[in-house]
Parts: sequence; structure tokens; C-alpha cells
Amino acid sequence: MEINDLTPAERQVWEAFATGTAVDLRDTPEGTVRATVLRALMLNGPQSEGEIPGLKVAGARITGVLDVRYGTVETYVRLSRCHFEEMPQLYGCRFRQLNLSGSELPGLAASSVRVEGGALRLTECRFRGPVNLAGSQISGALFMDRAEFRAPDDSEDPALRLNHSSIGEDLVATGIRVRGRLVFNSASVAASVNFNDARLENPRGTAIDAQALSANTVHARNLTALGRVEMRGVHIAGQLNLTRARLSNPRGTALRASSAVIGELWLRDAEPVEGAVNLRRAQLELLHAAPQILPSEVRLDGLTYTTLAPHVTAEQRLSVLDRDADGYVPHAYEQLTAAYLRIGDDYAARQVQLAKQRRLRATRAWYGRLWGYLQDVTVGYGFRPLRACAWLVSLLAVGSLVYALHEPPPLKASEHPDFDPVFFTLDLLLPVISFGQEGAFAPEGGYQALSYALVITGWILATTVVTGVTRAVSRQ
Repeated sequence: MEINDLTPAERQVWEAFATGTAVDLRDTPEGTVRATVLRALMLNGPQSEGEIPGLKVAGARITGVLDVRYGTVETYVRLSRCHFEEMPQLYGCRFRQLNLSGSELPGLAASSVRVEGGALRLTECRFRGPVNLAGSQISGALFMDRAEFRAPDDSEDPALRLNHSSIGEDLVATGIRVRGRLVFNSASVAASVNFNDARLENPRGTAIDAQALSANTVHARNLTALGRVEMRGVHIAGQLNLTRARLSNPRGTALRASSAVIGELWLRDAEPVEGAVNLRRAQLELLHAAPQILPSEVRLDGLTYTTLAPHVTAEQRLSVLDRDADGYVPHAYEQLTAAYLRIGDDYAARQVQLAKQRRLRATRAWYGRLWGYLQDVTVGYGFRPLRACAWLVSLLAVGSLVYALHEPPPLKASEHPDFDPVFFTLDLLLPVISFGQEGAFAPEGGYQALSYALVITGWILATTVVTGVTRAVSRQ
């Protein structure tokens, strides 16, 4: 391109390039710069000995298509607060650094872009169409804080694609606004992902698709996600922090983190989730979620965690297990029991195990349910052994009173010990111990029927006690 073909604004940009001088065209009446001029500077701009060239333009109106596909740009590029009339085409391009902060664009086609010397900055950018950064490789950080992304109306295309991208430092998206789908699956972030105060809107579908994401930490405090949050198979070594977040997808799943490996999942002070939560087969060190935050439908089969917070009663946690869409899930009860035992709350652990047996009872045949009811009423499946003592004391009192008022006749008038109603009743109730009373006296009529009832009750109590205690001891 000949230098004589340039407009005054373009000439100013051209002459500043060799020394890396910044050019501000925001207050210039004719601040229009053709994309072909910028392309020529980026790929083969003038050099000045002893100077570091760079393209630093602010406030320009860029006409035409900035097409640098497959190109290699060796200089620093900053096109801030610019207005692009056409979507830049940067597929497969190599940059040292690229800064588009504050610019307005109809979209960005930059899949497989490589930024090898530093950061990619899209801070406060406004995109009227889709942004494609799929497969990008950024050695430094990716800054998208306070940027706005919007998918075309009635389009299935994502508003922002970052799938299969690799980011060497942080991904900063604080206060980001996305209307449409954010695709972030199989991305790798070496440090942290920051979605604090972000708002993602795709009410009829998936707000964020971050399946198989790998990151050190993900901060999403005060996040608003209207649509499905898909995080299946993510690997987050530190926190996934959703403190004070709002997750809403009433017609489907609001949060899916199944098969995920997460250090700490925080839902502290979050709004009650609108939609289902799926944590099946997830592995967590800490799950911080109050029971009232979780929705009416959860899926927890295979979920493992070391610590559960905040510490609340077993009844409150059990209400969550009752809402499991898969029905009775034994593993969920065992995990909750283990969590209480780790912090020394044995009483809560027993409450969970008792609830597990009662839930299991409902799945059995009628005779199994009958035997379960009997164990529950008598000894609480072995977790309430004092119940057996209460039953024994009550039956002992009844039998002792009845036989004290109606002494049974001896079997042998000349050979029998003195009758004692208390020890006679104990002989009937206790199937193993004998005090010599039962074999010496023979009640008659209804009192004989009472003796039979006491014997049968004693055997039932003994069996249920042994069964329950055995179950409790073996679990310990």
C-alpha cells in the first residue's frame, strides 16, 4: 500500500507505528481507519532502528474486514475503544499480545488463535454477535471482565465459544454479561477462573457448558445463571465458589456437576436453587450447602465427600435425601453417616442409619416390612436399645402384678419353691436365664395364655435386640 493513499487519520496511525506511539482518535472528526491499513501494519509495518514498533490505536472507527487469518503478528496490538463495522477474522493467527478493551464489535472469529507473548484483553468489549475463541492458546491471561456477549436472536450458535482453549494464567470474567450460551467445555486454565458478579442468560437452554473444564479454582460469587449450568466431569483442584449465586432453570436441571472432581463446592448463602441439582458420582472434599438451598429434586447417587457444612441436624440433611429423584439410594445415607462420624456426632450418625433402615423397609415385601416395623418399634433397629429395656420393664410390671394377684398352682404340691411373681415373670420373658419358677408352676386358663404371650414376646425382643445390636456393631 502506498503512503499517499492514506487519510489523515490513517497517516497518523502509520507514522506512529514504527515507534510504538499511541494514537487517540476519539476526539478526531475523521477518525475512520480502514481495516486493510491495520492489516498491513500488523503483518509488515515500517520499522525504525532502535525503536520497538507497536499498533496502539484508541477510538477509531474501523471499516472493512480485519482479515489476518493464519498471519503472524510480531508487534504489540492494542485497538481499544474502537468501533468495528465488520467482524474481525483472526482464525489461526499468532499474536504476541492483543488488546481490544472497550471496543464494540459485531462479533469475533478467532478460533485457534495463539497469543504467545502475553495476554488477550477483551475487557469491557461489547459484542453484538457470536465470539469464537475455540481452540485458542493463550500463554498469559484472558481478560473479559465487564464484557458483553450476545448470540444472534433465534440462533442456536453460542454467544461465546471457549471450548478446547488453553489459558496459561487466569481467566478474568468479572461482571461479564452473556445473552445466549457460553461454551467452555474441555478448556484448561492453569490458574483461576473468575466469574464473580457475572450474569449468564439462556433461559430456554444451557447458560454455561463447562464440561470437562480443568482449573485450579473457579470463583463465581454473586453469579446469576438463568439456564442450565453444565459442569459434568470438571476437575477443579481448589474451590468452585458459588457463594450468594442464583441458579435458575425451573423446567430442568439447574446445576449438573456429575462425575466431577472438586476440592470444595461452596453454595454458601446462595438463593434456593430453581431446578434440579445433579451431583451423581462427584468427588468433593468439602460440600458447603445448607439443606434449604437445595431444590425439591436432587440426584446424589455415588456422591462422595469428606466434610459437610454447615453443621445442621440429621433431620434437616435427611430431608434432602428424601428428595432424591432416584428414590432410595443407600450410598447417600452411608456418606452422610460417615460425615457425622468424622466430626464426632454419633447421635446424628445413628439417626441417619435409622432413617436408612426405615427407607429400606418401604422397598421390601409385606413380610419384610412387618419384621422391619417390629424391629423399629422394639429397639429402633438396634440404634435405640433402651426401648427394649422399656418393653421388658413394662411387661415385667404387668406380669408381676397379674401373677401376684392370681398365684398359679404348683405342678407338684410337695416339691416347689416359694412363688415369686417377679422372678416367675422374668423366667417367662428371658429365654436363656432360668430362676426355677417357670418349671414349678402352671398357670391356668387366661393366665396360661398370658404366660405364652410373655414367652413369645421375650423371644421376639431377644431376637430383635441381637439383630439390631449386631448390625450396629458390625457397622462400627
